[in-house]
Amino acid sequence: MAPYDVKRERKEFYAPKNATWAIVDVPEQQFIAIDGAGNPNTASAYASAVEALYTVAYTLKFTSKRTSSGDFVVAPLEGLWWADRYEAFTSRAKDTWNWTMLINMPSWITKEMIEDAKQTALAKKNPVISQLRHLTLHEGPSAQVLHIGSYDDEAPVLHKLHHSYLAANGLRPSGLHHEIYLNDPRKTVPEKLKTILRQPVEDLDR
Repeated sequence: MAPYDVKRERKEFYAPKNATWAIVDVPEQQFIAIDGAGNPNTASAYASAVEALYTVAYTLKFTSKRTSSGDFVVAPLEGLWWADRYEAFTSRAKDTWNWTMLINMPSWITKEMIEDAKQTALAKKNPVISQLRHLTLHEGPSAQVLHIGSYDDEAPVLHKLHHSYLAANGLRPSGLHHEIYLNDPRKTVPEKLKTILRQPVEDLDR
């Protein structure tokens, strides 16, 4: 049996093709998560957080492979992003950004397994691992688009979402801005980066 791969099992959320905003209904999912703040390009806390996530994710993968539930492909890195002012994103004022970085976990991974993996991974001497937590996220109705290009080229796409698409469809934001990174930026030229942009929404008259 092939390892569980969220990109294959939940294509509408992890392998969309739409290049314009569309509404999807995102079910409850679970993640390992770590919180922080600051410019992801320069903040050492960001690099340490991502390293911690992958260390625990791969520890869980190898643990799960030895159980009856079987193996899984480590999912793409994701991020929830927010700031005091929405304009901090369209102006790319990255030093003011807050973030929660995530990696999706299969449904059979338990909180206890995550805690055990943290203790095992802490032996690798990255103390940030102790800050990692289990997170359940149910975003529900969400505007979603596949963006191809540099992360900094997201600004016009986000501007369109907040200044035309939502109002035209009688919607407003109801959760944090969510990004899913389908490429490794260390190995992919900026113009070929693929990022899923997602914004949970609700009806204006709700």
